[in-house]
Amino acid sequence: MNQVKQTLRRSGISIMAHLISLLGSFATVLILAVINGSIGYLCAMSVTLFGALGVAKALGEPIWLSYEWIIALAVGCGILRGLLRYIEQYSNHYIAFHLLAILREKIFGVLRKLCPAKLESKQKGSIIAMLTSDIETLEVFYAHTLSPICIAILVSFSVCLFTWLAASPWLALVALIGYLVIGIVVPMISSAALKEPGVTYRKEFASFNAYYLDSIKGIKDILFHNAGEKREQEVNRRSECLLEETRKMKEETGKASAITELAVSVFVMLTLIAGIVLVYTGNLTSGKMIIGVVAIFGSFGPVVAISALPGNLTQTFASGDRVLNLLEEAPAVEEIIDGKNITYENLEVRKLSFAYQKNEPVLKDVCMQAQKGEIIGIIGESGCGKSTLLKLLLRFWSKDSGEILFNGTDIEQINSGNLLDNVTMVSQVTYLFDDTIEENLRIAKPDATQEEMEQACRLASVHDFIMSLPNGYQTRVGAMGDALSSGEKQRLGLARAFLGGRQLILLDEPTSNVDSINEGIILKALAQQKSKKSIILVSHRESTMAIADRIYKMENGYMTEVTK
Repeated sequence: MNQVKQTLRRSGISIMAHLISLLGSFATVLILAVINGSIGYLCAMSVTLFGALGVAKALGEPIWLSYEWIIALAVGCGILRGLLRYIEQYSNHYIAFHLLAILREKIFGVLRKLCPAKLESKQKGSIIAMLTSDIETLEVFYAHTLSPICIAILVSFSVCLFTWLAASPWLALVALIGYLVIGIVVPMISSAALKEPGVTYRKEFASFNAYYLDSIKGIKDILFHNAGEKREQEVNRRSECLLEETRKMKEETGKASAITELAVSVFVMLTLIAGIVLVYTGNLTSGKMIIGVVAIFGSFGPVVAISALPGNLTQTFASGDRVLNLLEEAPAVEEIIDGKNITYENLEVRKLSFAYQKNEPVLKDVCMQAQKGEIIGIIGESGCGKSTLLKLLLRFWSKDSGEILFNGTDIEQINSGNLLDNVTMVSQVTYLFDDTIEENLRIAKPDATQEEMEQACRLASVHDFIMSLPNGYQTRVGAMGDALSSGEKQRLGLARAFLGGRQLILLDEPTSNVDSINEGIILKALAQQKSKKSIILVSHRESTMAIADRIYKMENGYMTEVTK
């Protein structure tokens, strides 16, 4: 059966590991960002640390640096901090933006293999949300998550080591406990609290996107049926639900931030108390205590940044999970690249059966033939499987049983690219890109000459209309072709089919949106083209079937040939 693969939920660690694995050659740039970020933050700490050295020197500590050198080094560290911070941020965003471009390319490549089955099984709004919002969310991971985590680890280790050597192991131990609590324990608690709200938020966001997109695309029909107010109410309801989930996220994020600040304050006080106790007991001089305490006070920034990550990470993991599931999703139909190449001459379908869902067959033992030079008509009620049959001939779905033979070769043995070089389809709804008419036609044949395009458009009875436009073939059609009528778009779809030069043309209700005059012109053009091609024509109009050489009727999934 043709069923879409069930997506899997991964753990946060697994998602992070998969996202890191995508770095590839950018790992070197990440290392550069971490090194510069760590040194840069240590430089920022050194500004106050050199101040502490000056105070310690004044208290009698044997500091070999002069006051002039202390001031000069403090200024130098401040300047160097700015430079290193710039390099760190530049490196992080270089990684993020290049990886996002690569991810978008990969997702488009995967969707090309998954479609049209993918779009028939899932909401387009969810896919659009993935290509926009989810990908942008991953930018936060690559630009503002990976590097800060590594920097926090390196800085914390460096401060612990420095405090151990320059002041006291006891102060270093207090600092280490503080880093572990603020950088690990608090984020784990926050992440657990944010996990469910984060997943729910992403689902609500995708659902809202899908509904809103449908509302915009169908706004004309909404107005025609005076359903605008009801639709607006539903949009508002879904928006309120999304707002509520956002509020829950922000509430948990606020709690996490408060816990973090409290933890920092507690460990700052503990560090100070420990330093005073050590001085009081004679285990530490006042100067060394100041140096150690100041170093620790200024070192909590990176781990505080980590503790603030769960809010972002929750959404990152939800987005990453969906993106990774898509990248790893097995297509309903595997692309064939090591099969046979053909040049179309004839088609034979033998005992073809197919079902989208188990125990719900759409086609049952379908048999038909088509030779070059024939127009084959297929009639039947809506939902009887006519369009499904055409999609199977294009191998958009894999057949369950039976045979589809091109020149006697099973469709499962023909290279996917070669198959589409021989077969094309014009559906009931022709999609036009927001570009010129010429560029929309060139989808079928990128190197087409102006003469070839005009000839194809004449055959589709649309050339005169195009020439009546102010810019002719350079006229832009608008988003989704909204500047043209349904009939005009359908005729441009036919022009594409003629221009492509495929030997088998599948037409799904090609004249449903044109008037009787243009229908007659189109049918005449089809009749003229049949000597060079096979044409399979699906229509419910008897007038359309008049040009067919043979007619098949579909009913309840079965097909029978009828006498003209």
